[in-house]
Amino acid sequence: MIYNQHAVVCNGRLSMEGAAKQAMRSAHGALLLLLAINLLNFIDRYIVAAVEPSIRATFFAAGDRNAMAITGTLGTAFVVSYMIAAPALGWLADRFSRWMIIGIAVVLWSLASGASGLASSIGILLAARVFVGIGEGGYGPAAPPIISDLFPLATRGRVLAVFFAAIPVGSALGYAGGGLVNLLHLSWRWAFYLVAPPGLLLGFFCFLQKDPRVRDVTGERRHKATRGDYVRLLRTRSFLFNVFAQTAMAFALGGLAFWFPAYLMFRNQPGSATAVFGGITALAGLISTLAGGFLADRLRTRFAGSYFLVSGVGMLLGFPLLIAMLYTPFPYAWLLMFGALFFIFFNVGPSNTVIANVSLPAVRGTAFALNIFVIHALGDAIAPPLLGAVAGHTNMNIAFMVVSGVMVIAGVLWLSGMKYLPADTAAVEQTAVAKSHGEHVTLV
Repeated sequence: MIYNQHAVVCNGRLSMEGAAKQAMRSAHGALLLLLAINLLNFIDRYIVAAVEPSIRATFFAAGDRNAMAITGTLGTAFVVSYMIAAPALGWLADRFSRWMIIGIAVVLWSLASGASGLASSIGILLAARVFVGIGEGGYGPAAPPIISDLFPLATRGRVLAVFFAAIPVGSALGYAGGGLVNLLHLSWRWAFYLVAPPGLLLGFFCFLQKDPRVRDVTGERRHKATRGDYVRLLRTRSFLFNVFAQTAMAFALGGLAFWFPAYLMFRNQPGSATAVFGGITALAGLISTLAGGFLADRLRTRFAGSYFLVSGVGMLLGFPLLIAMLYTPFPYAWLLMFGALFFIFFNVGPSNTVIANVSLPAVRGTAFALNIFVIHALGDAIAPPLLGAVAGHTNMNIAFMVVSGVMVIAGVLWLSGMKYLPADTAAVEQTAVAKSHGEHVTLV
């Protein structure tokens, strides 16, 4: 009898270990799928910039002074539709299967990308880019919360860093893909045709996934969002500090990305220097995004506010490197540019992890969506015209000094929010556990 009891215990332990391994395999499979989609996300987003000259030559006469202004609206249409769609679709992602939302979103933007290649006028192409923005607006708020639900607090930073490493890599692949189409002397339309089939396939796989929020480990249905949960999110100080710090970071990075080709001309660099900048951005962004997430997780046992610490210190270290780059001759300036970009990207994993850690699982989609809306509306959407105005009335060096000043603001905001982060994170964890057991929670 003792032997039988021991066998039951052993079998139960083995069964639990097997279930844990299976859950981890499923989690890593989901991460791989979401990472592939995120790469495609940024390829689709930036490939239009790579083939813009060919698009302009198709729809406008040579020498048309309004052509660039009109083709520039292709980027504006995407950003505006993306940031407007994100809050609405993020709200839906908190109420329905996030995998279902992602699947529909990926299929929508893939069809819209394919339709971009079929466009017979600039107006139709503009409409197609709007639908690409709407589709990506459904993916942005839903994907990080799924990862947050699948991976524990201790490893969430490094896992999200892997996911967000697709930003620099996918952006570089978008530029490279467009360049390859040009190099092979194919029509610009093929750049859009080629990205549609992979997106449709990845979207189909999303419909086969199970939402991790459906049931918790006890078998009870997970808590659904209430009005109080949303009020609590807006009262969470570390969330607000993070949103405004990310907005400053988006302003700085968006301004650099838009105006650096013009800055290279200002510094009398050859046209090939733009490709060098793209390569440096991809390499610095990939290494930095991964390193920032891993470092923040490792420091968390020593500094409870490590995610803000790593983000803030990174921005403050990047500030003097960017200033020094302005007054350093090329090619040595490239080294300083690499360092500045490295530290700017250092926050991507940690700062997005904070959004997941200080928002209840039921409202994480809305939390990411709100963040997307604010950082685009007040960050990279207004940086190009503002910095362009500064450069037009002074010079490019002064404009980039403004960028460096905004980097300092971001760093100070993150460091100022450190004191709130531990308590906000702990409160979310305690509330989530209490609600999973059906206990009443009073907002403080």
